Amino acid sequence: MSKAKLKIKRDDQVIVIAGKDKGKTGRVTKVYPQKSRVIVEGINVVKRHRKPTQMSEGGIVEKEMPLHVSNVMYYDADAGKGCRIGFKIEDGKKVRYCKQTGKVID
Repeated sequence: MSKAKLKIKRDDQVIVIAGKDKGKTGRVTKVYPQKSRVIVEGINVVKRHRKPTQMSEGGIVEKEMPLHVSNVMYYDADAGKGCRIGFKIEDGKKVRYCKQTGKVID
């Protein structure tokens, strides 16, 4: 499986466009390019039952599960909605930009 080129990076603000958390926004905490998945803070939270060990106590633990990158979209705070991302060369550097507004992201 080859490494996919993702347009979403860590610390990006994204909006969920499909699934049980549709419409919620959050910050990307981890990116898995090999699997085309991202973990978003506070989104897709599940409960896991943990068995007690010598290191940690047991109980019900909530954790965030990965979402497929096609189910999230970069969130433009100025426009208040999601936007598609493109790449362009600016001053000899490759930068990401919002296709609707033309604003450079990084």
